[in-house]
Amino acid sequence: MQAVELQGGKRVPALGQGTWRMGEDRSARASEIGAIRLGIDLGMTLIDTAEMYGEGKTEELVGEAIARERDRVFLVSKVYPHNASREGVIAACERSLRRLRTDRVDLYLLHWRGALRLAETVRGFDALRRAGKIRHWGVSNFDTSDVAELMSVDGGGACAVNQILYNVARRGPEWDLMPLLAERHIPVMAYSPIEQGRLPASRALARIARDHGATHFQIALAWLLGRRGVIAIPKAASATHVRENRQAADLRLAITDLEAIDAQFPAPSRRIPLQMI
Repeated sequence: MQAVELQGGKRVPALGQGTWRMGEDRSARASEIGAIRLGIDLGMTLIDTAEMYGEGKTEELVGEAIARERDRVFLVSKVYPHNASREGVIAACERSLRRLRTDRVDLYLLHWRGALRLAETVRGFDALRRAGKIRHWGVSNFDTSDVAELMSVDGGGACAVNQILYNVARRGPEWDLMPLLAERHIPVMAYSPIEQGRLPASRALARIARDHGATHFQIALAWLLGRRGVIAIPKAASATHVRENRQAADLRLAITDLEAIDAQFPAPSRRIPLQMI
C-alpha cells in the first residue's frame, strides 16, 4: 500500500476508509463493522469520521469496530464549526473520544469554515495536541483564501491536511488550491472520490476499465491514488465493496489511460471555487 507523508514525517496509507452515513441503520451495523475491520486487515488503516455523522452514531460505530485494533489505526475525526472555539473544540474532542472509545485522535479536523475566528480554533487544537488528546490537526473544505488566512494565524503552519471534494470529475482544486497546499507540504484528503457512487461511466473510464478488467469506479479511484500527495477515503459498507476499493490501489494506469482521462475530464483552465457535498 502506497503512503503519503504528513508534516513531521508521519506516513499514512494513501487509501483509507470513509464512514459517512454509517451507524445510522441498526440492521446494517454488523455488516458495516465487518467492512471496517476487513479494510484494516487489507491495509486501509486510515479511518475518517466526524461528530456530525449521525450526530455521533458513526463515531460510536467506528469505536466499536476498532476496539481491538486501535494501535493499527490512524483515526481521523472532525469538529463542527460552531464547536470550534478555544474551549468548545476541547469539549467536542472529549465527547468524540468517549464515543470512539479511545484516548486520542490521530488527526482532528475543522469540518468546514464557520463564523469563529481561526486563531481560536488553532489555539484549541494546540491545547489538545499538548495534552496528548490529538496527534495532528487539519482542516476540511478550505478554499485557497481560507488556507492563506490560516497560514497567517499564529501556529497555523502546523496544519497537517486539507480534506476536500476532489475526484476525476471535480478537478477545480488543481488550479490554485492544490499548488498552494503542495508548497506548504499539506496533503489533500479527497472525500467522495467516486461521487458517492454516482460517477458516470464515461467512454474513457469504461474503455480503460475493460482493458484492466476493473470497474469504472476502480479506475477513477486508481487515477486519484496516482496523484502526488493525495489520500482517498472512499466509503465501503460491505466486504465486496471494501475488496474492490483495495484492488484499485494495485491498478497501474498507462500514459495512454491518463491521456484519455484528461481528454474526457480536462484539468481546469481557470479558477473554480471549491465545491462541497
